[in-house]
Amino acid sequence: MNKPTSPAALRVIESDICIVGNGAIAKTAALGLAQAGLSVTLLGPPPSSLQQQAGETGWDARVYALNHTAHHLLSSLRVWDALDHARVAPVDAMIVQGDGPHAGALAFDAYGAHTNALTWILEDRNLNQALDAALRFAQNVKLVSGRATGLLRADDSASVHLDDGTSIKAALVVGADGAQSWVRGQCDIGLDYRSYNQCAVVSNFASELPHHGAAYQWFTGAEGIVALLPLPGNMVSLVWSAPEQLADTLRTESAAQIAARLAVYAQEKLGALTPLQPELVCDFPLRLVRPHSMIAPRVALIGDAAHVIHPLAGHGMNLGFADVAQLVKTLSEREPQRGIGDDRVLARYERARKEDVLLMQLTTDGLARLFETDIGPLRVARNLGLNLLNKLPVLKRRLISHAMGK
Repeated sequence: MNKPTSPAALRVIESDICIVGNGAIAKTAALGLAQAGLSVTLLGPPPSSLQQQAGETGWDARVYALNHTAHHLLSSLRVWDALDHARVAPVDAMIVQGDGPHAGALAFDAYGAHTNALTWILEDRNLNQALDAALRFAQNVKLVSGRATGLLRADDSASVHLDDGTSIKAALVVGADGAQSWVRGQCDIGLDYRSYNQCAVVSNFASELPHHGAAYQWFTGAEGIVALLPLPGNMVSLVWSAPEQLADTLRTESAAQIAARLAVYAQEKLGALTPLQPELVCDFPLRLVRPHSMIAPRVALIGDAAHVIHPLAGHGMNLGFADVAQLVKTLSEREPQRGIGDDRVLARYERARKEDVLLMQLTTDGLARLFETDIGPLRVARNLGLNLLNKLPVLKRRLISHAMGK
């Protein structure tokens, strides 16, 4: 059984790959690369710095909408079956509503997309518990807790140095350490950064009426983007991309007060909303982070270390899972004479991900900009666009197929 090892008892650790990170993407990468026959050291922060999840028996405020790419990857690693499926909700329909008195609408459903589900909603804790269970018994994975202080790269290897003097030597270092990636910073990879001047406010509610597996999203204009995602039973998870001034107000309000605000959007479809955990309202800033490269000598970036997008499409995590799948595929298919840290091998990984990442960045950024503009003619045009798209089944199927990761 794999147990986190205290670096105090170690001096040099050698493995094929060192993954820096402690989230779901880092853990999935460790399992995938180990399953591909590579030895992996997964470096996470010391236990004392790990954030404790609020409400261990309640519902996480942070949930993910995982598409078919993520589902396939987690299934291949035997993680999907280890989830608590009583806490996983398939999404059977997606309904998008425009703003103003002549609001446009766009609807997708699983039947029209010829699939059993458009996506699946699950909690961060549920996902990480299943990943942790798999890691405890994974072959070729060493779990190390410690704080990285330096990254040295040579022609044939790279070394991550920890604050107690321990070093992890590997042919490849994978940065899976989030939007403020330490690994990326050590490589001097430049980035484009822009704040959306919004915060995502998240919480969970019980709905008076059944949601029937539908995810709802309202582009409200002045009040940002409101999304209510289905949870098992008559429960929904809120992701409200609110302008900063409104987000400041929402921070001071209880979940019950936020539920009252949501009535103007949700009452007709879901009835009255009741907070599941009145004290559990969280928020986090929204920004676009576009690193100039996903690779550096002996380094590959995945997940938020490689790209951060607006959550309006719910695909930030899915991009990360697609990174993992592509990295495993690229390393597995390399020529026998090329090592896993070979520049050409890493360049193939970056090229393979470039189009998908760029398309999602442009789409989410464009929609966020389009729907935050409060200009009359533009409001009319975007609502007409939603209505027109809703009447073009071929284009709708292509859009939903891409969103599902197919």
